[in-house]
Amino acid sequence: MPHLTSTTGGATGASGTIGGATGTTGIGGATGASGALRGATGSATGTAVRTALGVPGFAHPLVAPAQWATLARPGTPLDWVALDVAGGPGARPDPHCLAAADPLHQAGVRVLGRLDLAQGVRARADLLRDAHRYLDWYRVDGFLLDRCPLGRGELDGVRRVLADLRAITDTAHLVLGHGTHPHPGYAEHADQLVTFSGSWTDYRWSQVAEWTADHPPERFCHFVHGVPRGHLEEALRIARWQGAATIYFTDRTGGRGSGDPWEAMPGYWDEIVSRLGTGVSE
Repeated sequence: MPHLTSTTGGATGASGTIGGATGTTGIGGATGASGALRGATGSATGTAVRTALGVPGFAHPLVAPAQWATLARPGTPLDWVALDVAGGPGARPDPHCLAAADPLHQAGVRVLGRLDLAQGVRARADLLRDAHRYLDWYRVDGFLLDRCPLGRGELDGVRRVLADLRAITDTAHLVLGHGTHPHPGYAEHADQLVTFSGSWTDYRWSQVAEWTADHPPERFCHFVHGVPRGHLEEALRIARWQGAATIYFTDRTGGRGSGDPWEAMPGYWDEIVSRLGTGVSE
């Protein structure tokens, strides 16, 4: 399945696309110097915050049926699970994906359809077509808008797409998959922002953008691959300090020849479920 990637700049706007001005970039997201972990002023430090899992998307249920079944176990601390059938909803309903989504719906877990914004150059008509298919075929509860632009120039285009999606279903949970800190204006229009998606090497020295302190931790998601089992508690601590209540940590690695790190369940799945299920706070 396609996966969340950190975007590095704005996309050129085009007729019928969601993009805006060229050359714009997000703020924040830089690797911190000297290993400083700077929680923003007024962050969740010192408060009890429910940390839950947001699953960016496992491999197709036909390939990974046991992993999808595991997600529906009672008591699993899930915020949402993204479904990507074939780089989107596919050309026709997929019975395997429907069978994987139904137990999650019954367990009260939000299932989100993955929409690829292609950094702002995807046609709005194509996005809305895919959104309708997700809703009609898989009864999704919202959308993960992957490869989302992050600059000020693209903000209006993304805002219009979000308004279109809310017009289709006013209960949709909308997550913007920037992968790094975008312009703060994006936080005014989506339910959640993915403000980090990348490797443990980068995450352990990362810094949070100060503007995130104006929002509760429930608004932010962090996805980190290559997290060793022995550093799991440290990774959870960083997420709490930086004010991100939805996380996904895995010991799988990405990069050339390594495949998609999000496609397979981490080797320490039971451990992280146990840690989050007991409630973690600082």
